[in-house]
Amino acid sequence: MRLLSFPELKSEKGIKYSRSHIFRLVKAKKFPAPVKPSGTPYGVNAWVANEIDAHLEARAAERETTP
Repeated sequence: MRLLSFPELKSEKGIKYSRSHIFRLVKAKKFPAPVKPSGTPYGVNAWVANEIDAHLEARAAERETTP
């Protein structure tokens, strides 16, 4: 399993949202939730790369099926 940091969301996946916007999307269940690899509630956030890829693929599929 590969984890992505917040800067890697931008550099590797092209997600250019601010940190606060990403967390608003997470709260609204519109973006994958991060994991806490450090195990502390205030530790570093990271996202599972496969979950981000699946999310982006689902958004692309929605675009193709929307008239």
